[in-house]
Amino acid sequence: MFMRSFPLACLISFAALAACAPVGQRPVSTMAVPVEQRQPVTILLSIDGFRPDYLKRGVAPNLNALAAGGVEASMRPSFPTKTFPNHWAIVTGDRPDRSGIVANTMEDASRPGEKFTMASDDPYWWNEAEPIWVTAEKAGIRTATLFWPGSNVAWGGTKATDWPRRITGGTRPSDWAQFNEEISADQRVNGVLDLLRRPADIRPRFLTLYFDVVDTAGHEKGPDSSEATEAAAAVDRQIGRLIAGLKDLGQPANLVIVSDHGMAQKSSERVVAMDKVADPADYRIVESGPYASLAAQPGHERALEARLLKPRPHMQCWRKSEIPARFHYGTHRRIPPYFCLAETGWIIQPTTPARPFAGGDHGWDDQAPEMQALFIANGPAFDTRFHPAADFTNIDVYPLLARLLGVKPVAGDGNPAVLAGLVRN
Repeated sequence: MFMRSFPLACLISFAALAACAPVGQRPVSTMAVPVEQRQPVTILLSIDGFRPDYLKRGVAPNLNALAAGGVEASMRPSFPTKTFPNHWAIVTGDRPDRSGIVANTMEDASRPGEKFTMASDDPYWWNEAEPIWVTAEKAGIRTATLFWPGSNVAWGGTKATDWPRRITGGTRPSDWAQFNEEISADQRVNGVLDLLRRPADIRPRFLTLYFDVVDTAGHEKGPDSSEATEAAAAVDRQIGRLIAGLKDLGQPANLVIVSDHGMAQKSSERVVAMDKVADPADYRIVESGPYASLAAQPGHERALEARLLKPRPHMQCWRKSEIPARFHYGTHRRIPPYFCLAETGWIIQPTTPARPFAGGDHGWDDQAPEMQALFIANGPAFDTRFHPAADFTNIDVYPLLARLLGVKPVAGDGNPAVLAGLVRN
């Protein structure tokens, strides 16, 4: 869709000129067009829900080849181990507690009656942490994003409160696409390659690509299912297409391949029913699953705390101010007053499930082995002798991206020193 082609009439004219050359006389030769020497681009690629151990299932030859020829590590996600908080942590270098994207579903007291969901594009929810494409665009570097959470937002802008609620101001990538799961993986890879076929003056130097099928299969069938394995294989084939396409274009690329979190098995046999823990008249649930966030009904705080904060099996609850420090979570205004975290593999639901279920989920302790995320770096900028430290966290990816693009990173939670040795001097 981004290709340019010569009009048919021009091609016919070129042929006619050659045919009219006098017999025995060679047509006037045209000068050979020099092959463009392309500078490396940076491509940040997310495979949602891809657990690092999926690489060992024998279905990901392209990813394994990139890992073998580059640097591969298990990366700790930020807490909570949910999709939007972690995608935003990767591209801003800020943990959810600082970035404001504290959950997939959240509320803000300054916006009564509103609720953030994964479809929300009002800049108000996003403006507290600057993403890498905005950092780059401010520096004059063209960027393009395919579906990265938050990349459709006019960052720094303002959405009117009255209909038609137009957005004024803000910065988006030079090219971006709204997420739609019906856009096939083929089309997503083709979109990146088409962007890189552009003339140099409108060609992006930083691009993102996003695949959701591994996460979907993990949720529906569980991380140990054949469906999750086939989804991993399908994405690996697309990465093979991307690599082949880059080679055909003569386009060197620094690939940073990540996932946002892992996946663990869940079951209707491992459920904590919140209405069995406390009186539903005392609380309102904002979000539930591997963790639950709650607000007390006005005047019911003492009654709720008396039941909720007791020690109990398979779940621990805290006031938000008392969430253990290692989670780096609990100060932002969008985190509800009470927070409960289930044991890995257990989930919290409003009530006892009405029918059996099984599948997968994420959102548990960020140190749980099942929640760890994928990290692969491959390209001319990387020193393959480097090995990240065991506590390498996804907030450290933003400073790496800034260094690859040659821009000054915005100060945040990420530590530039953690991955400094990954980039060749």
